[in-house]
Order: sequence, then structure tokens, then C-alpha cells
Amino acid sequence: MKTNSIEKISKRKYTFWIIQIVIWTIIFGFIFLPSILNPKSNVLGYETWQLLLDYFSHTVAILSITYAVRYFFKKYIDFESFSKKDFFKLLLVFLVSSILFFVFVNGYNYLMATFVYDKAEIIDHPSQNLKAGALVMLTVAFLFFIWMIAYTVIKTIFLLKDNKMNRLELESTLKESQINALKGQINPHFMFNSLNNIRGLILENPMKSREMITRLSEMLRYSLTKSEVNTIALEEEIEMVENFIAISKIQLEDRLQFISEIEEETLKLPIPPMIIQMLIENAIKHGISQLKNGGILLLKIKKENTDLHILVKNTGNLSQQTGTTQLGLKNIQRRLQLIYGESATFSLNEFENEVIAKITLPIS
Repeated sequence: MKTNSIEKISKRKYTFWIIQIVIWTIIFGFIFLPSILNPKSNVLGYETWQLLLDYFSHTVAILSITYAVRYFFKKYIDFESFSKKDFFKLLLVFLVSSILFFVFVNGYNYLMATFVYDKAEIIDHPSQNLKAGALVMLTVAFLFFIWMIAYTVIKTIFLLKDNKMNRLELESTLKESQINALKGQINPHFMFNSLNNIRGLILENPMKSREMITRLSEMLRYSLTKSEVNTIALEEEIEMVENFIAISKIQLEDRLQFISEIEEETLKLPIPPMIIQMLIENAIKHGISQLKNGGILLLKIKKENTDLHILVKNTGNLSQQTGTTQLGLKNIQRRLQLIYGESATFSLNEFENEVIAKITLPIS
């Protein structure tokens, strides 16, 4: 998913440059080509190479300014929730861009005519007076206005298209998640082992066996209902995790040491359902359960500025996961990309015989 997103961005950037070069080359062609093709129409007496140099310089200058404007748009204009503040930003950029190009044109003409072309008398030509300069300024402002309108419209169209595609893909993924809840997330092996372990408790500890049956039923209910929504409160996910840990300890007993460090202020924050449970299950199934002496499983959740940090660390190494489908991990990565775009991150690494999974989510 991330690769597809990067490819889409690269393709649009490439398309942007192609359109930019073609359009501005044509626009300035209308200004410079008549004088280049018909030297008699050149009232300033410029030579062909000088006109070509001016043509190239003006085109490069306008491309540079419009690229800077595009960068400003991407960084400081929120097209999804356009406000009055964004409108005034657009107005400011429009004025600054027009003035910048006007300053460039006048500064360029003066420097080239005086020091390069050796035609200082051109500065006093009627075509270079205040009235002519004002006309140039209005023309430049009009061109920038048209460009900004076109860019804004195209940007909005792409945004609407992307949102629609993401929404459709998210709906499709959520349906897959609901199916995976039956065949992948709470998998048949876990169900079979849990029921067998609970059966062994019935005679030995009836109270605990009833508790485990309740926890198992809560997990089933959670996996079937919560996979239909985009986000839930963190505390609901933690309850699911606690049920999973309790059931897993029936089999692993002291081999599984679970440590939970969760900041209380994070419990009401929204997160996608089942992402922590998937990490916990992956850590137990492919990590601690594979070790003769078991190990430690740490769940740490904290808030830092505008991000929620989720860390799951377990004793083991990544080589233990060789040959697995990693369905849960792929599911996490895909859903985070669809819901949060580039704002969320997910990583899985090994350090000193510990596997560390990290998720960072933006806090809305």
C-alpha cells in the first residue's frame, strides 16, 4: 500500500512538471517567438541569442516560482477543510508570487541590458516606462491567478478521487477483517487449544473455567462486532488483550510474563480495532510460545504531543517467524495506511533477542 502511494505521488509530480514546462513554454513563446522569428518586429534591437536567453530565463523563473507556490500549498493549505484562513493564505501567495516575478523581470532586464547585452539605452525606452511596467504586472498577476485557480481545482479533484478510492478500499478491507476474525485473527488453532485447556480446568477449577469461557465468548463477540467499525476506544481494545492473555496463560502458565504500562489519559483515545490484539497474538504465537523457558511480553502505550505511541516487545527473534503468512501484521499495515495515510507508522524490528513492534498514530 505504501509503495502504491509513493508511486502515485511520483507519477503526479512527474505529470505536474511536464504540464508546467509545456504550458509556460507556450505562454512565453507567444511573447518571445514573434521577435525571434521576425527580427524586424523587435523594437529593442535584441539579437536572436539574446531573445532566446531571455525566453529561457523567464520560463525557468516562472517554473521556480510556481514550484515554490506548489510546495507552500502542500505544506500550509488544508484542502480537506478549507477555511477563511486558507483563503487569505492563497491571496497572500498570489500577491507575493506576482510581485516576485515582476521584480525578477525588471531586475533581469536592467542587469542584462546594462552588463551583458551592452544596451543600457534600452532602460530609457518607452516600452520600459512605468505604464508598461504596470501592464506587465497586471499580466503576470492574471497569469498567476489563472494558474492558482487551475491548480486548486485539480488538487481538489485529486483529493476527492483519493478519498473515494480510500473509502472504497477501506470498506473492502473491513469486510476482509470481519472474515479474518473467523479464519485468521482468532484462528481455529487458538480456539481448539483454548477449549481443550478450559475443559481441563472444569474439574480442577470450575470457577476459573467459567471465567475463561466468559473471556473467550467476549473475544468472539469483540472480533465479530468491532471489525465493522473504523475506530474504538483504546480501553475496549485493552479489555480484549487482557482476555487473550488470560486464556493464553492457561497453556503457557509461568512461561508467559505479561507487563502492561498504559498511561491512563490514553484510554479514551480512538484506535483501529484489533491492531494491538494482533500484535499481542503474534508476539505469543511466534515468539514466547516457541521458547522452552518462555519470556516477557511488554505492552507500553503513551501519549507524546500529538501522537499515540504503542509498543509491544517480546522475548524472541524475527527468525522464528520465517515461513509464516504474517496475515495479522499485513492487515495492520494496510489498515493504518488507509485510515491515517502517511500520518501513522508501523515497524517491526529485533534488538538483543527481543522483537519490538511499534505503532505511532496521530491523535485527532
